[in-house]
Amino acid sequence: MMRRLFFILFLTTGLACFAQDSQRRYDAFYLDAICQQEKGNNDAAFDLLSHCVELDSTRSEAYYSLFRYYLVLKDKDKALSYAKRAAELEPENATYLEMLANLYINQHNYDDAAVMLEKLYDKRRDREDILSVLVQIYEQQGEYDKAIEKLTQLELLEGKSERLSYAKSQFYTQKGDHKSAISEMKQLADQYPNDLNYQCFYANALYQNGQQKKAIALYQDVLRQEADNQNALMAMLNHYQESRDSLHANETLEQILLNKKTTQEDRVALMRQVIAESEQQGGDSTRVLQLFHRILSMPESGADMALFCATYMNLKKMPNDSIRPILEHVLEVAPDHTAARLQLVSYAWQEEDRDRVIALCQEARQYTPDEMAFYYYQGIAYYQKEQLDNALNAFQNGISVINEESDPAIVSDFFAVMGDILHQKGREQEAFAAYDSCLQWKDDNIGCLNNYAYYLSERGIELNKAEQMSYRTIKAEPKNATFLDTYAWILFMQRRYNEAKIYIDQTLQCDSDSSAVLLEHAGDIYYHVGDTEKALTFWQQALARASERSEIKDDRKQILIRKIKLKKYIKE
Repeated sequence: MMRRLFFILFLTTGLACFAQDSQRRYDAFYLDAICQQEKGNNDAAFDLLSHCVELDSTRSEAYYSLFRYYLVLKDKDKALSYAKRAAELEPENATYLEMLANLYINQHNYDDAAVMLEKLYDKRRDREDILSVLVQIYEQQGEYDKAIEKLTQLELLEGKSERLSYAKSQFYTQKGDHKSAISEMKQLADQYPNDLNYQCFYANALYQNGQQKKAIALYQDVLRQEADNQNALMAMLNHYQESRDSLHANETLEQILLNKKTTQEDRVALMRQVIAESEQQGGDSTRVLQLFHRILSMPESGADMALFCATYMNLKKMPNDSIRPILEHVLEVAPDHTAARLQLVSYAWQEEDRDRVIALCQEARQYTPDEMAFYYYQGIAYYQKEQLDNALNAFQNGISVINEESDPAIVSDFFAVMGDILHQKGREQEAFAAYDSCLQWKDDNIGCLNNYAYYLSERGIELNKAEQMSYRTIKAEPKNATFLDTYAWILFMQRRYNEAKIYIDQTLQCDSDSSAVLLEHAGDIYYHVGDTEKALTFWQQALARASERSEIKDDRKQILIRKIKLKKYIKE
């Protein structure tokens, strides 16, 4: 008997020691997993945590940690399984309950999410956010009684408010309890008897719940006390529109639009309605423009309303002269308004008023120095006025505002024109660097490819690169005489004279009014294919054209004269 008792005691003690040893091993592996996690060794941490679960399936920490890993791995089923297990092992743990609730919400499992959130709220009665989420879930499920219950609990924490009372009233309306819906808003109005807006909210509840006459009487009473009460006016406008009472609807609409208390957002929204109705009735812009002008005459009118008016006038294809004053009004109110200024720049550009473009862009650079478009248009305007230094200065200042979000097409043209200017100023290496930048932003910028290729050929350098770039331009525009002439000339520089003749002939066919430079190129090419007589004819035509139009410099003329006199090609 004693021997048996001793054996039982020994077995019990052994099992206890084994359990303690298992716990120590679990703790060691779990601690190691956390250390590996801190070091960024997530694969090792994952393996260690998995081993922890194998050692002891009654500890929640490893399940919780693995749940997070499975979320990252996007294994939703495993993540849910481990989250549920963690919460089962430690049902009082608020973190686990919230984790599981969020997981259910993300999976659109609102029933189970609500159960978890209810448990969580029982433990954390101070959590208003939990109640708010429960309200949303119960609304989603159409369980309005439960949603109202949670709103009532929120009122106990926050106190009665317009937001909560309105929400409760709406839920009562949706469940068909019209009496409670009205009562809810009446209680709020009674709590603030001197605030007419709350009287309007009460009237709204009456209107929505079948007591329209009583609601209208209340709105009118509010307007007798405060003629410009926004809430009452908007309610009456909606009533007149529903009743198809266009006379009173239009009167009320104008009253709201010209009301000093009306926000810019509400004015814009109402004007959208006016425009929509006008278009449905035939598109007569007379009344719309009258309303716009009355609003814009108010000191409270903002830039957005003026720009909206200009946009409408554009849509109605009204003359630029009638829209320009509206856009200028925008800049008076908001000189940093980029859209309005760019529209004015566009008008000036269409009218070829380069001085106006320059002035508008210079002002814009003071107010919106990070807007690249203004540097671009100012630079182009200076360039077209042949003020190269000013143009280059505008472009170089604009480089600093180019970023990853800039429009590649504009940036590409930006550098292309810079390259042209730098070439004209004799700074060829800088010009070529600008062309390289242009092509990095847009490698099919045809104008840049042509100019870059031609200038390389003029210097007789990188002719293979020049030929490849030029070939892309004639593939893109096979009848462009300028591009064909460039390609023919590069072939000439490569001593591919017969090929050059093919393309110079195409150039002459596509250009009915050839320049002196093109005609001289034709003469040079024909000379090298052995047709001296035709070459002489082209050189003579080139000299005549140069004399008529002053297209080339005097030193070029002298070379042409020598070619004609000697009847042979002269290399410069």
